[in-house]
Amino acid sequence: MNSGAEPVRGSGGGWSRRRVVGALAGVAVVAAIPAPAAPRTERAAAAPRTEPAPTTTAPTAGSASPAVRRLFLGTYTSAEGGGRGIGLATYDATTGDITATGTIAGVGDPSYLALHPNGRTLYAVDERQEGAVTAVHVTTDKVLGTQGTGGAGPCHLSVHPSGRWLLSANYTSGSVAVHPIDASGALGARTDLVTHSAPVPGPGQEGPHAHQFVTSPDGGHVLAVDLGTDTLYTYRLNAAKGTLTEVSRAHTRPGAGPRHLTFHPDGRFAYLANEVDDSVVVCAYDPASGRLTPGDPQSTGTGEGTNYPAQILVTSNGSYAYLANRGHNSLTRYAVEAGGARLRLLDTVPVGGDFPRHIAFSPDERLLFAANQRSSTVSVFHVDRAGGELRLAGEPFASPVAVCALPL
Repeated sequence: MNSGAEPVRGSGGGWSRRRVVGALAGVAVVAAIPAPAAPRTERAAAAPRTEPAPTTTAPTAGSASPAVRRLFLGTYTSAEGGGRGIGLATYDATTGDITATGTIAGVGDPSYLALHPNGRTLYAVDERQEGAVTAVHVTTDKVLGTQGTGGAGPCHLSVHPSGRWLLSANYTSGSVAVHPIDASGALGARTDLVTHSAPVPGPGQEGPHAHQFVTSPDGGHVLAVDLGTDTLYTYRLNAAKGTLTEVSRAHTRPGAGPRHLTFHPDGRFAYLANEVDDSVVVCAYDPASGRLTPGDPQSTGTGEGTNYPAQILVTSNGSYAYLANRGHNSLTRYAVEAGGARLRLLDTVPVGGDFPRHIAFSPDERLLFAANQRSSTVSVFHVDRAGGELRLAGEPFASPVAVCALPL
């Protein structure tokens, strides 16, 4: 999915090219090249879910692993055939079977979801022209309010390990934002907004496109991945004020289109999925300076056809990494070697759906969930604890324009 910023249509203001590419059945081949608005006022609580969730299936992230756990699903509400809000479901932690339980209505285009470290609050982007982020209480499914991101098309968010700050990336406008989180989990007004005005856009891009905003494992830095400028930006976050200070930049090769970064558990290396040139890169990370040093691009194992890497995951023991491939419609498995410094391609397996946009582990990492945008399904895989092999758990679960699956 080559991600530009074409305004198209939608009840929320407009679609970006990143959404259109995922929605179209026929995608044009993208050539691989080698070498701010005022925030919205807080919204009142939305209508409750359309069906009550079973009272026996609402564990928090920190609880013991029961047989049945909760699953939240992201979608595009303004897309044809899309959902009506954040999808609610449960899953069997042993078999991987998913059961729909309802919807949290009133959240527009919640295409990416993240959980607070204490497990009590869920956050969603509102991926619209007037971008916003929304907080939802996990136990009651009540919407706690919405705050504007100051940019367009937010596509990613994460919670700082302190639990005090929400970090979000505005794809269309190429900016990153910070919001405070209060004791209830609700969001306050934005404390900072930084637009990536340099370097110049990469080949085929008309501007910056922030695609991810995350915290380093040591908590000392926050990092933004920008597909439009082929750049990884490192910031220091002022823990008292919620403001950002840039400290370094790392550049991929021109036209790589970096999309998603995942750290090895020991914090010295990170793995970067490049959307446009269909590659992955191992990056060395220096905790003292926050600087990333990208290595050489390597294969996704998907062959010569059109493919857009989406997201890469690493197991908590640092042994295996998994990459979602849109176009090839597969999951690539890598062995992580040399203390995290090297990825060795092992195999690819069919994802069982079309255009896997997002992948996530269950808390115990025995299951892997893949949200397949074009087929409107969620595939579940059993993860072998010893060899890392993936085995499809059963028939994919139907979920409207599934673009994110967050298992608790």
